[in-house]
Amino acid sequence: MNHRYLSVIISLAVALAALADAPRYIFYFIGDGMGMGQVMAAEAYNRTVLGNGNPILMMQFPVASQITTYSASSPVTDSAAAGTALATGHKTRNGMLGMDADSTAVNSIASELAAKGYGIALITSVPIDDATPGAFYAHVPSRGMYYEIGRQVAESGYDFLAGSNLRGTHGKDGKPNDLLDTFAANSVRIARGLDSLAVTDSPRVLLLNPKEINMGQINFTIDSVPGALTLPAMTEAGIKHMERYRPERFFMMVEGGNIDYGGHANDGGTIIKETLNFNKALRHAYDFYLAHPDETLIVVTADHETGGLGLGNNSVGYDLRLGYYDHQKISKDRFAEYCRSIGDSRRIYEWEDMKDYLGRNLGFWNAVPVTEEQTARLKEEFEKSFKGHASADNKTLYNSFNTFTEQVYKILDSLTGLGWTSNGHTGGLVPVYAIGNGAELFSPLDDNTSIPEKIRKLTR
Repeated sequence: MNHRYLSVIISLAVALAALADAPRYIFYFIGDGMGMGQVMAAEAYNRTVLGNGNPILMMQFPVASQITTYSASSPVTDSAAAGTALATGHKTRNGMLGMDADSTAVNSIASELAAKGYGIALITSVPIDDATPGAFYAHVPSRGMYYEIGRQVAESGYDFLAGSNLRGTHGKDGKPNDLLDTFAANSVRIARGLDSLAVTDSPRVLLLNPKEINMGQINFTIDSVPGALTLPAMTEAGIKHMERYRPERFFMMVEGGNIDYGGHANDGGTIIKETLNFNKALRHAYDFYLAHPDETLIVVTADHETGGLGLGNNSVGYDLRLGYYDHQKISKDRFAEYCRSIGDSRRIYEWEDMKDYLGRNLGFWNAVPVTEEQTARLKEEFEKSFKGHASADNKTLYNSFNTFTEQVYKILDSLTGLGWTSNGHTGGLVPVYAIGNGAELFSPLDDNTSIPEKIRKLTR
């Protein structure tokens, strides 16, 4: 036999053998803004309030490590640069997506695996054109180029896409553009809610919140919005879709974006519930792993930490009273909207009305022991905000909060034992957990760019 042909056959055999040993099913879970403080707050709640003897699921994985998150332009990364590092293995400048620091387009592991025959699913609790999911398909110099990002996801060829909404469907003049036509031209069916998905028979799907639910993310777990998507349900739907249409092999990225939203708001109760909700979504992948243990890899990490969350403060000493969060029925974001609605309604709203609302929705003066001094502080801020209109807003990345809202949630945090250093991102290490085929590669302390490189090594 010709030596050249023999060499080709041997190379092909080696490649096929490597592919046979590679994980057929890869789950990549990214907790947006989920540093060790967020994980440990959820675990402390899991142990001390829920009474569970076993740690939360991600902490039970046999491989545990940490990664650095700095970007090419700053020790503190933004989500676009961090998403690009996690998706492509390349550092870039804050704000850039799917490009290196020199503005050269770089490929994500999702696009490379798609070229190798893997089905691709991207799931997030925030818009599908947001920074982290966008890093797996888009190449733009600015994360705010939603129309261009939307066109690129429509043209990506990916199989299952899910998020809260799609932001690039209207031009600067407010008029609809042709973005939805681009999805249709690429045979992507758009399903609004799980009921719509159930009757959508298409190998390519974009799952979004029902039209009547118009919010930046799917909803906060703590707010229990009727009809809104949830991350566990989206993950389960994604797995079923991939099992039906791409059963041979697939890659799935699942982002818990609401953890980051809660971090920007410094909303401890919301973060704990979102981290546990992220853990519930992970359970669906873990159940899949149990059915395919030799063929599945699960990697869990974060793009960065948000808020500088710490456990313990001067009010509680060496204690945490996280059970108070069971009486929190409303996120800080939704409470801020409620406060704005009071001003917009021109309704005569008295302090006793607010006291009643805080008692019903945050447990104040009932289960949560707000002191007389704290009550006086709240009443003073209430009068300034709703009577004197002298309250200035504290603006964060996703919302703004008047001084009364800030005071309410600062008091709640002081009583529970959590503390914050920032309304933005921080530069601390974030966790990595892994289980399954190739998980041992993820054990050393490393950088965020190493994760896609290790997945490449496993699927080479």
